[in-house]
Amino acid sequence: MKPRNRRLALAAGALTAVSVATALVLNAFRSNLVFFHSPTQIAAGEVPLDRTFRLGGLVQAGSVKRDGVEVDFVVTDLAHSTAIRYRGILPDLFKEGKGVVAQGRMASGVFMAAEVFAKHDENYMPPEAAEALARAAPMVDKQPPFDGQGRPR
Repeated sequence: MKPRNRRLALAAGALTAVSVATALVLNAFRSNLVFFHSPTQIAAGEVPLDRTFRLGGLVQAGSVKRDGVEVDFVVTDLAHSTAIRYRGILPDLFKEGKGVVAQGRMASGVFMAAEVFAKHDENYMPPEAAEALARAAPMVDKQPPFDGQGRPR
């Protein structure tokens, strides 16, 4: 094989290896990427029905129904609400009227949560959830309980 052909073969092999490695990394990244959505976005049909995503907002007062380890509750962003079903033990800080983020999928109009995360104290809310609440509040003529940075007003 001529030196020129050998260099071309090595360059083509290196390019192929880099392309395969990049494709594998991007595929792994895409499958582990989880987006945050609010109940308003779910009501507008802006959520992926075939992918896992996170849903956040406030647990609606009086909505928590327990049946053994299965818990049904409603999350609201003050404009729209979404029913959530979770099978498992809820975090100790899970309470009605407090912020929560659940990860799962939509199924038959109910969000089937695989994980539920409660905020760690009364001064914190995920920035995405605080922003969703701030955007939804003018629609219901209420003052949002949190500013855009997740701090109480």
